[in-house]
Amino acid sequence: MLFWIISAFLTVAVAVSLLLPLLKGSGRIRLEAEGEAAVYRDQLKELERDKGLGLISDEDAAYARAEIGRRLLAISPGEGQDAPVGPGVARKTRNSLAQAFVILCLPAIGLSLYLAEGNPGMPDQPLSARLANPGGNIELMVAQVERHLASNPDDGAGWDVLGPIYVQMNRLQDAEQAFRNAIRILGPTADRMSALGETIMARNDGIVTEDARMAFQAALKIEPNNPRADFYLALALEQSGRRDEALAAFQAIAAASPPEAPWMPLVNQHIATNGGQVAQATAPNVTAAAPAAPTASAAPGNPSAEDIAAAQSMADEDRNAMIRGMVDSLDQRLKDDPNNFEGWMRLVRSYAMLREPDRATDALKAGLQAFPASGAEGQQLIALARDLGLNVEEALQ
Repeated sequence: MLFWIISAFLTVAVAVSLLLPLLKGSGRIRLEAEGEAAVYRDQLKELERDKGLGLISDEDAAYARAEIGRRLLAISPGEGQDAPVGPGVARKTRNSLAQAFVILCLPAIGLSLYLAEGNPGMPDQPLSARLANPGGNIELMVAQVERHLASNPDDGAGWDVLGPIYVQMNRLQDAEQAFRNAIRILGPTADRMSALGETIMARNDGIVTEDARMAFQAALKIEPNNPRADFYLALALEQSGRRDEALAAFQAIAAASPPEAPWMPLVNQHIATNGGQVAQATAPNVTAAAPAAPTASAAPGNPSAEDIAAAQSMADEDRNAMIRGMVDSLDQRLKDDPNNFEGWMRLVRSYAMLREPDRATDALKAGLQAFPASGAEGQQLIALARDLGLNVEEALQ
């Protein structure tokens, strides 16, 4: 009931605000008409005075009296007479129609729209209630954590949880601050320092800045031989033009990593980019199609050792046909089971090496559907595509 009382009050307030100018306009019209009538009456008096002084003939006085009387009747019709249509009457008619529209039509239209689209029986949901029960709304959950941290800024666990969520929401500046707060309160760990470094990189379009490099170095001090930090420090050397040092760093990562490690395709790509030889690259075309990953169970669609040995003795045409068959087989397997990050890395690289950039871009799009760009795997796919010279922006659309 309170809702309808408030609605009625607001409707009246709006109607009055719209009617005031129209009512003032009607008042002005009446004042103008009264002023004109007074002028015509004065003219009749002057006419009688001139006639009495002999300044005007009776015939002329009669014509003048008739004209003045006609004008007087036009603005102030007598009882029982129809008002002639003049500018003042037309304005008065328009004002009357506008007043009727404001009084009758606007409330009726508003009420009809609300009954059709609104929900007057829906209970109110104050912000505090929505924050207390956010359901699956990620933004409300983030707001709930932010509200908690506003009153408990030293809750390191809250900052630790909020940092990765900010990254997923692409709120990179907030993510960096959250990671720094978690490190300040809870202390540095290899994962927190690496996450901080990656966030700084993301804010700088993938460039390993000095702040990011220091974060990765701190991660290595805590956890030596951390491949995540080692990779980005090697990437920093590559970006600064120190290709020999970058090559040595990427080769060290490859030597310390198991062949089936998910980061190995990207590491091998950077080794090749910096002029190095990828391990087991005895058959260049085969390696280009599917870089080192010897076990089919760990990497579906990859050539086995027997396949590589057979390829070495093949003619170029037969070898290329074999490579094409393996790539097509891998493509089909990924369509059936897209949850295979290593497979998408190999497929993108294989199509690029086969000089089919359109199919490589399509593979990148499909890979990013399974592993979104906001995640670590998606970022690796994007980095690989950029290194291969693919149109990453088209894939992200």
